[in-house]
Amino acid sequence: MERDFSATGPNRVAFVIDAFSRFIVGWQAAQSLRTDLALDALKMAIWARRGGLEGLVHHSDRGSQYLAIRYTEPLAEAGAACSVGSRGDSFDNALAETIIGLYKTELIRRRSPWKGLDEVEYATLEWVDWFNHRRLLEPIGHVPPAEFEAAHQQREDPNRTTEPKDPSLR
Repeated sequence: MERDFSATGPNRVAFVIDAFSRFIVGWQAAQSLRTDLALDALKMAIWARRGGLEGLVHHSDRGSQYLAIRYTEPLAEAGAACSVGSRGDSFDNALAETIIGLYKTELIRRRSPWKGLDEVEYATLEWVDWFNHRRLLEPIGHVPPAEFEAAHQQREDPNRTTEPKDPSLR
């Protein structure tokens, strides 16, 4: 395989994952690997976290869509620093590879064949919601990512009266 983990079929997807909680904050499905695929997932993530990403380190593989100026500019504008893995080393991006592996196993392969992109997008929306709010993850204490984030926010500020940064946690 020569460590080639790129998508080769029509069911291409990009996820933006919070490494702390494993919460999928942005995603997009498309029929090509153009920059727009990754950029749309990034824009969703920035919106979901309501910007203000100062100090965030955004890590990705060395795919051209993640190195494009159209992709890196919104990150810089939001205050995030870019980090890319070393060439051909999937271990640098192990978290993303793990989540994508779960996605493929739990959704894509289980429910294929797919009739089209619309069907994949809707199923992905349902899977991401399930993953974020109901899937128990061992690395974060056998709780869903949304619950893990909410518990962390409560510990950080027990008197918090503002809404969480992710609208789905309201």
